[in-house]
Amino acid sequence: MNISREPPAALQTPGFAHYSVAWSPFHNTRIALASAANFGLVGNGRLHLVSLFPGPGGASGVKIDKYYETQDALYDVAWSEIHENQLVAGSGDGSIKLWDVMLNDFPIRTWHEHTREVFSVDWSNLKKDTFLSSSWDGNVKVWTPERPRSVTTLQAHSSCVYQALFSPHEPDIIATCSTDGTIKIFDLRMPAYAAGPMTNTFTNPVSAAVLTVPASGSELLSLDWNKYKPFVIASAGVDKMVRVWDCRMASTMPPSGQAVGGICEIQLPGHEYAVRKVQWSPHRADILVTGSYDMTCRVWTTNPVPGGSHILHIHDPHTEFVAGCGWSLYDEGLLASCGWDGRLDVFRA
Repeated sequence: MNISREPPAALQTPGFAHYSVAWSPFHNTRIALASAANFGLVGNGRLHLVSLFPGPGGASGVKIDKYYETQDALYDVAWSEIHENQLVAGSGDGSIKLWDVMLNDFPIRTWHEHTREVFSVDWSNLKKDTFLSSSWDGNVKVWTPERPRSVTTLQAHSSCVYQALFSPHEPDIIATCSTDGTIKIFDLRMPAYAAGPMTNTFTNPVSAAVLTVPASGSELLSLDWNKYKPFVIASAGVDKMVRVWDCRMASTMPPSGQAVGGICEIQLPGHEYAVRKVQWSPHRADILVTGSYDMTCRVWTTNPVPGGSHILHIHDPHTEFVAGCGWSLYDEGLLASCGWDGRLDVFRA
């Protein structure tokens, strides 16, 4: 399973635990880290901007280029798909901040509509002027950087929405996962979202999901869309299991339909504690990575050789919860992982 590999390029940020890592869609050496003091339980946050550089003997190094201080913890970060120097982060105080890395000290814009922690942000790679946020308040909000308030509000779940992601195949499709153990798929084109003359989604949030997938009996902490197979979603959470779902029935629903379903195609056991993050490879339809509270980051295949294991690689240098992991968009097989140990690793799987 594990073959000999060069040691990871590692970076420590004393005093700050990492919650999320994001590779730039424009620069193959640029990484952002959303971080928090005191493990994100209380205190300030920090947005780290990190870059890879060539080290001796061909090995890579990692260095901090810049960081921004915030008054509350940062839980997630996403790079703009339209501006190479901009990125958004979700904060523990319910705010969302937009930074330009060419400017120092302060964000260039702040929005504050969520009433609880903003736990995920995602920038659409199809509608490149649009991003979304999800919060412990149960809502998902859609934004554009130019507008002073959200474009759409979805009352997605009655409890914490740990992650919400735009489909990489359909610009108006959003998937969410929650404390309630469900995956929900929303279609922003549905008639339920057409505001009448006296209504709008800001004052009258809407909540009609086209498909609800009862994916787990416990909290779902993460999900991701397969980049090559529309309506295939991976989920992970407190039950330690990684699952792959076929949600194609959502694409055939009538305009007013609200279905319950989804087919579990694969279950991937192996983690010893809750799985905090799952992400499909941008280069292969059958490869995904997970990060777990068992302090490991694991690379899986959904299509192993006959008699072979689904697990391709276990990365275990972390000494605390692994909270974030992600694939380089440019360099196939290159990964970053980050955790509560204040460590960022960049390694090849």
